[in-house]
Order: sequence, then structure tokens, then C-alpha cells
Amino acid sequence: MKKFFKILGLAILLFLAYFGFTTYPKLDLISGFSAKSIASGHFIDNRSIEMIEKGDNDINMIDLATNKIDETSKSASASVYGLKERKAIYREGLGATLINDDFDESKLYEVPKRTKLNNNLVFPYGNKEVEKVVFENIDYTKLDKAVANAFDKKGEKKKRTRALLVIYKDKIIAEKYDTGFTKDSKILGWSMTKSITATYFGILQKQGKFDINKPAPIAEWQNDERKNITTNDLLHMNSGLEWEEDYEKISDATKMLFQAEDMSKSQVVKPAKFKPNTHWNYSSGTTNLLSGILRNQFKTHQEYLDFWYSALIDKIGMNSMVVETDMAGNYVGSSYGWATARDWSKFGLLYLHKGNWNGEQIFDESWAKYVATPTNDSNGVYGGQFWLNAGGKYPDAPKDLYSANGFQGQNVFIIPSLDIVIVRMGLKEDGQFDFNGMLKGILGSVK
Repeated sequence: MKKFFKILGLAILLFLAYFGFTTYPKLDLISGFSAKSIASGHFIDNRSIEMIEKGDNDINMIDLATNKIDETSKSASASVYGLKERKAIYREGLGATLINDDFDESKLYEVPKRTKLNNNLVFPYGNKEVEKVVFENIDYTKLDKAVANAFDKKGEKKKRTRALLVIYKDKIIAEKYDTGFTKDSKILGWSMTKSITATYFGILQKQGKFDINKPAPIAEWQNDERKNITTNDLLHMNSGLEWEEDYEKISDATKMLFQAEDMSKSQVVKPAKFKPNTHWNYSSGTTNLLSGILRNQFKTHQEYLDFWYSALIDKIGMNSMVVETDMAGNYVGSSYGWATARDWSKFGLLYLHKGNWNGEQIFDESWAKYVATPTNDSNGVYGGQFWLNAGGKYPDAPKDLYSANGFQGQNVFIIPSLDIVIVRMGLKEDGQFDFNGMLKGILGSVK
């Protein structure tokens, strides 16, 4: 019996050592992701904690967290086996923010001023109900089949599509939602937010207020080789700066999103590994650095907050959208934009029409071409904070397709040659979900 207890004790010690070495350092990130996800999903989209846990947080390791919601303080907290508790607070206008112990919750904060479209126009240029239009060159039987095929059958969790929207010539020709989601559901776009962030540089450039080809205005870089990095290099993810984007472990990206107070600084401190415009490397830190550059274009923080909505989001009627901020008040331009599928589609339509929104040119036509042109060393898969099909990633879709893409398969596909925008929101991404097959089916319905 003593021998048994010795072996048992040794096994427990080995397990604790293994746990301490492999899992304990991740607990801060696990509970941080979970608390932030619960707070955002509940207070932005009114989802129940059970729905979020079974959907958004149904991820390996993240499902270890135990979560709580405090309706009074509008916050959520999470811990793993009672360890490493993290808290996220919700503030109207700013969304949910993951905070640390040093964060002063009583401190006054500014919120963006919002305006809502108030006209008598139908979608996409107004808020009247969608017009039913039948196009003779659309095979609706094929289209409906392709759309239905993107969703799981009852009880399955293979495709996990939440929303699918197809727009042809500015009219919705197909729209379907998973159980629990509707046209009014706000869904996190994750890295689709990067494409939103980039657009502000196109807007400022049109206004004559910013030149992307000049060296990036980062004071910390002026005394070393990084002074040669341009904003154009940053927009192309081609700065040459060190960065690790890996969500399966503790990496630069996960430390930024779940630990950093000021996310705009996470990429700033990284050294140069390559010369600018020679080595493409996808980096959420770069996009948050771009958000920081945007912040510095304005005299006050209030102007920065307002600009994101007045210059783009509310201007094109994406009134459901909320872009969340970090503890320092920066918009998390890499990852935290929420909107309905219909509002995400408006962003795609803006680019489909080369920056023209119902007669108003929001950015120059050349900007749409810029973001859809392959950046050096990306093998035709990436442009200016947009993903491209120039290299034939989707063999059954036109080469001119480009898209805003996000974690777990959030997509706004823009196909200029066919006058089509497709929005797919879900929980499975490429490799797990057949995007090429979905595109082939949908596009095959257009004669």
C-alpha cells in the first residue's frame, strides 16, 4: 500500500510539474480571452453566458474557464480552476475592455459621438426594409442550395456558419442565419477590422492630410534603421519588424490582445529583422500601431474617437458597428470590430464601388486598387490590409476577388468583375470550412 501511495504521489507531482510548465503560464491568456469574449458577446449582442460558452468560447483550452457576469457593473470575469482571474468591463460606445489590477474603473472616459442615417432610402443606402428583386440571370434554386450547404445540419458542428449574405448589384439575393442569430445580430469580425483601420488612411489621403509613402511618424524609430519604414510598408505588413502571430501559444499577438495596456505600442518596440518591403509577415501588432498613428493625427482624443464613425462607419450607415478600445483608449484596429452581417456588407459595397457611397466619394478610386494590389513577397495573397485571390487561393473564384478576413472564418468577399459582395460569419476557417466550394456554388448561380 505504501508503494502505491508513493507511486500516486509521484504521479501527482509529475502532473503538477507538467501542468505548471505547459499550462499555468497560459492561464492568464485563457481567462483573459474568456472574460473579454463573455463581456463583449453579452453586452454588445445580448447573448447569454451559455450561448457564448457553447459557441464563441468552445475552443480548446478556452473551455477550461469558469465565467461570471455582473449585470450591475456591466462586467464579466473568468478564471481557470480558480486561478488567474481576469475581468473585462463594458462601457457604452467603447465596447468591452479587458483590464488589469491597475486599471481605474472610476476614471471618466470619452465616448465617440454617433449619428444614424435618417432617410427614406432602402438598403444599402438607408434603413428601410430590403427590397425584393428578382434577377433573370440568377438561378435561385442553385443559389439557395449553395447557401444552405454552407450551414450545419441540425445537431452538427462541422461548418458552423452563423450568417451568409449575398449581394448582387446592390440587392440582397440570399440571406441565411444559424439558430440564435438574425439580421440584427452583431458579430465580431476579428481581423476584418484591419481592413476598416486601413481605410482611414485612404480617407485621410483623399483629404490631403496624410502621405502613406513617407516614413512612419514613430519617434522611437528615428535613431536607427527603422526610420526608413513607411506607413505604406506597415499597411502592406512588410515593415521587416520582428513579430510572432500565433494563437496556439503565448506569442506577441496573444500577449498584446490579452495583457497589453496600450496595444499601439506592442509593435513599436520590436527590432528590425529585415529591410522594409522585402519580407511579408502578418502582424496584428502592426495594425494596432496604425491605429496609434491615426490617434496622433488629431489634437484631442475625442476627435480621434469621433473620426472613426463620422468619416466612415456612420457615414455609410454601419450603425450597428462598435469598435472596441484597449485600456489606453486606442481602438483595437486589429481585431475588435462588431457589426451585423448587413452592415459588414456595406463596407464591402463601398469597396465594390471604389469608394463611392451613393454619390459621395469617401476615398479615391485609386485606393481600392491599392488595397487589392499584391504586396511584395506575399505570393499574391495580401494587399493593403486585405486578402487577395490574385495568386489563385480560391481556384473557382475570379482572380480579382479580394476580401476582409477574420479569425474563425469571418469574411467580406468583394468581387468587382461580378458586381457581388458575399459576407460569411462563422466559427470555422480555411482548412476546416470549404470556402472555395462555397464561392463556387454561389457564383455558379450567376448566369
